[in-house]
Amino acid sequence: MLTNLHSRKPLQLLLGLVIGILFGFLLQKGNVTEYDVIVGQLLFRDFTVLKIMLTAVVTGMLGVHMLRSLGLATLHPKPGSLGSTLLGGLVFGVGFAVLGYCPGTIAAAVAQGKLDALVGGLAGIIIGAGLYAHAFPLLARTVLAKGDFGTLTLPELLRVNPWVVVIPLAAALVGFLYWLEQSGL
Repeated sequence: MLTNLHSRKPLQLLLGLVIGILFGFLLQKGNVTEYDVIVGQLLFRDFTVLKIMLTAVVTGMLGVHMLRSLGLATLHPKPGSLGSTLLGGLVFGVGFAVLGYCPGTIAAAVAQGKLDALVGGLAGIIIGAGLYAHAFPLLARTVLAKGDFGTLTLPELLRVNPWVVVIPLAAALVGFLYWLEQSGL
């Protein structure tokens, strides 16, 4: 089935569109397209965003590793570095704090008709991507190459079966989510 899907580009695009619309719908239903919810997360008053993100992390982590274990998927990690992580986190954090949206919630908010997401968010993504593309040659030689760790994953670093990391991490995250919910945060 997946081999058939891989060879059919129009079907991949359609599937991507459907999944994207579903993702945006779920973000909207989770209220993470609301400015007050985003700012509440940044001020540690409303943990809706964290709960949704951690739920997605646990679901995705278990799903990807299950597909991998069944031989239905392979992982292709992209190389990383401390420099690229810090720069990306800084840019993402500033945009998130200033506008109150991340790229996923911008798309969902634009679909809802929110003008601030369309003008500020979409324009910010386009301008930011253009500036990054322009500065990339310089950044690649300086900042992005600092602390290169390649494609190494945590299980590879520890030299263990991925499930030795995935199961305890998923259990810890679910426990943390349970604690957040029980504490009323």
